[in-house]
Amino acid sequence: MARAHSICIFCGSRVGADPSHKAAADAAGRKIAENGWRLIYGGGGVGLMCVAANAALAAGGAVIGVIPGFLKAAEAGHEGLDDLIVTDGMHDRKQIMFNLANAFLILPGGIGTLDETMEILTWRQLGSHAKPIVLVNLGGYWDPLLAMLDRAVEQGFMSAGTVGLMEVVGSVDEAMALIGPTSAP
Repeated sequence: MARAHSICIFCGSRVGADPSHKAAADAAGRKIAENGWRLIYGGGGVGLMCVAANAALAAGGAVIGVIPGFLKAAEAGHEGLDDLIVTDGMHDRKQIMFNLANAFLILPGGIGTLDETMEILTWRQLGSHAKPIVLVNLGGYWDPLLAMLDRAVEQGFMSAGTVGLMEVVGSVDEAMALIGPTSAP
């Protein structure tokens, strides 16, 4: 029997200024649940991450949150999940989310989202995993990051192949099609 998908979403602990980002987080959570997949995320009850979790729950999906104890109050740890794992720190949080996930979906966010994205991309570059990484570049939100990565390649600090280790798409629908039923654990 095939193992159920677990999709880890990295996204903002704030909803941001563009309403399309909130709509995308809602669509991502809902579509993950509708596909029978499990949503893994940072465990907060705030921001885009909460929007995605609530959408998955409303659609009947399973949701696991992973939050460091020191952030549980600041990010209003979501108590309505199937499981809320409280960790000692950020490193534990990222490792547990990685261990639980079959694929990674990146939506708009701030420095925490950047940290998670760069770490999971670095691990892939180093050969630690081959799990899909899909960055949803809504309305060009991630264009500055992509330009920086291209600059690192141009300046000889990174190989061009590293950028190709993550897929860049413009919508949640495109991301779901890429993640699809064949993603490896």
